[in-house]
Amino acid sequence: MSVEKDSKKRLFIGLITGTCGLLCLFFAMLWYVPYVGLSSFGAWASWTLGLIVLALILTVGWAYAGLLANVVLGRTFPFSQKARGLTVKLFLPLMTILGRLFGLSKRKIRSSFIKVNNELVLSETGKYDPEKIMILTPHCLQNSRCDMRLTYDVDNCKRCGLCTIKGLLDLRDKYGSHFAVATGGTIARRLVVQKRPRLIIAIACERDLASGIQDTYPLPVFGVLNERPHGPCLDTEVSLLAVEEALRRFIKEDRLPEDADKNVAMTPITGL
Repeated sequence: MSVEKDSKKRLFIGLITGTCGLLCLFFAMLWYVPYVGLSSFGAWASWTLGLIVLALILTVGWAYAGLLANVVLGRTFPFSQKARGLTVKLFLPLMTILGRLFGLSKRKIRSSFIKVNNELVLSETGKYDPEKIMILTPHCLQNSRCDMRLTYDVDNCKRCGLCTIKGLLDLRDKYGSHFAVATGGTIARRLVVQKRPRLIIAIACERDLASGIQDTYPLPVFGVLNERPHGPCLDTEVSLLAVEEALRRFIKEDRLPEDADKNVAMTPITGL
């Protein structure tokens, strides 16, 4: 498991390095190409554009340095909190294009992105009251033969134990967080607006987690990958231990239940 996590980090670092390099080259070309034409207006025009492009390159470079320091060293630079935003909104789409050019699957790229996003959320996010945390899951966690409607009210679940919804409801009751099941991005966004959480623990596949992280930014989302023993979108499962570890990490210590081991919040989270 440790080797797999390290390979995801290396993949992310390689893609983010290539993406930033291409961005800087593109910005430099924006200055170089019109340089000849701008010179007819005087040297000040070319230098002004050059300074603007240099500022853009420095911004990307600083975000890259802050992101790299966070991923590799676990440290944050001053004003580097925006690195996650640039990664979510700008770097991920470009990383996907670059990765595809090198024959990497979207699944690998998204998994790498989710892993690093989780580490950024862990390093930048504090602890909250449990009612400010929402566990958000897809409907494919529900047993496909179950006819209960959980999208609008998860308490319709009979807790028969044939799927992991029962275990997630037990975690909700134990820790006092919100828990919701969504059938798509529109319903998920509506639930977020209604409950107004400060943090989301999202359970989904790589594609849905990556898009969900992008859609909800700047709201922090900690992703837990689901397990698909029957293929995608059918009777999926999730590690209840990983979800509980995440809850313990993000809930204020004085709000943890008495039977919870408070030291477990300091152990590595196995969300990916």
